[in-house]
Amino acid sequence: MADATTMLSICDPVQLILIKLDTSGETTLVASHFLEWRSVLESETGATSLAVELLGVGAECKVSVGILNVKLELYPPLSKILSQEIVKTQLSIERQKTAEKERLFLVYAKQWWREYLQIRPSHNTRLVKIFAQDENWINRPVCSYVRPLRAGRLLDTPRQAARFVSVLGFEKAPVVGGGGKQEQWCTLLAFLCRNKGDCEDHCNLLCSLLLGFGLDAYVCVGTKGKGVAHTWVMTYGTDGTVTFWESLNGHRYLHKPINPDAPPMVEQPKCEYPYRSIGCIFNHQCFLANCQPSDSVELCVFDLSDESRWKPMSEEAIKSVCSPGSTTSLPPFPPLCSSVVDAAAESNDLELQLRFLVSEYRKDLGLTTVWEDHLSYLLTPALASYEIERTTGICAGNEEFQDSIRRAVPNGHTFKGFPIHFVHRNSRRAFATCLRSPFCDEILSCRGDQIRLAVRVRVFTYPESACAVWIMFACKYRSVL
Repeated sequence: MADATTMLSICDPVQLILIKLDTSGETTLVASHFLEWRSVLESETGATSLAVELLGVGAECKVSVGILNVKLELYPPLSKILSQEIVKTQLSIERQKTAEKERLFLVYAKQWWREYLQIRPSHNTRLVKIFAQDENWINRPVCSYVRPLRAGRLLDTPRQAARFVSVLGFEKAPVVGGGGKQEQWCTLLAFLCRNKGDCEDHCNLLCSLLLGFGLDAYVCVGTKGKGVAHTWVMTYGTDGTVTFWESLNGHRYLHKPINPDAPPMVEQPKCEYPYRSIGCIFNHQCFLANCQPSDSVELCVFDLSDESRWKPMSEEAIKSVCSPGSTTSLPPFPPLCSSVVDAAAESNDLELQLRFLVSEYRKDLGLTTVWEDHLSYLLTPALASYEIERTTGICAGNEEFQDSIRRAVPNGHTFKGFPIHFVHRNSRRAFATCLRSPFCDEILSCRGDQIRLAVRVRVFTYPESACAVWIMFACKYRSVL
């Protein structure tokens, strides 16, 4: 059992996240607060009560959203408590050390940036991001947003981790007024609690998970088409293979640099990835800025040990402000939670809701609706196959699905199917999206002889109750010339 002195040396705060959940299931981050808990070490009863003022996030980080009454109690109680003066002195010393470490890192970062600009003045336009604001608009070194994260038994492979990250919702940071994109990177707990975030949040989580799986992973900062700022993840293989991971959809791309000096008749590798330029890469230990003549991704050589191509920051400087347990770093990443969603029950509920919406839609068109349960069931393998393909990149089971459909559709009849994917479980939102597709509307408003309709929903659950939802609408009817 730890004594009071040992516990006093634990500087990690308790992070409190306040989320608002509306009737449609949408989440909004209301407050993020780091609670200093060590005042309980001076309590004779082993318990203390605190009134914590919670402030808003982003542009509202100075606005109070309410008071939270917190009761802290230690189990088992300490045999010996600390005096208020000892606790107060320890916290004061830590604040001074934190301020000094942050000051020294800022001095070093400024000097490093001046050296980087002296290599080539055009470096001033490259996306080299050393600091980023969190949800409370506190500037933190970008390396502090990444840390090796093991998923326990919840995720089995790096590709499954990429799929999990991709089904977390994508939402840009809200902007108040004009001025373009609002810069805001969320701490991991805030991102997971709201179950959605910007591409930087997805990348930080994916990079952390890939590091947890033992890969040499980095977050890349650069641009995609039309010069839009973007982040993605890169892994560096022991054989020098460079793989890009798109955190928003789970796609993977092999990178093969183009040789600009190659003769015209030499065939160059084709670039399938959407990335255009790269300014820097980082993880929990490294920060490297691209100092090659061109920042074009297709020309980039990822020899990270070559300082003429990649200017590194001092690993000691990064460690001083980003290492776990450091007073300047974020608290330890929370372990991922298993899903509380019942996949079978959710699939069934969504399917029933969609049947009702389709029947009402056809009723408004003056059409009757006849459902065929057997045909609906036969759509299940296709949905499972789509999810396997998204996770592994391998298409499996399509032959059996096609054979079963041929057997279920009589001669002289036509079959049409429309699959679609969502990362939410709102039936009305999903149905509205489906109606915007002319292919889906053609099925739902189908007219003809012996029309039978089918719909199948399959919910695939991931940690943190994230879900991949596959829906397939289908119909079969007798072709009339």
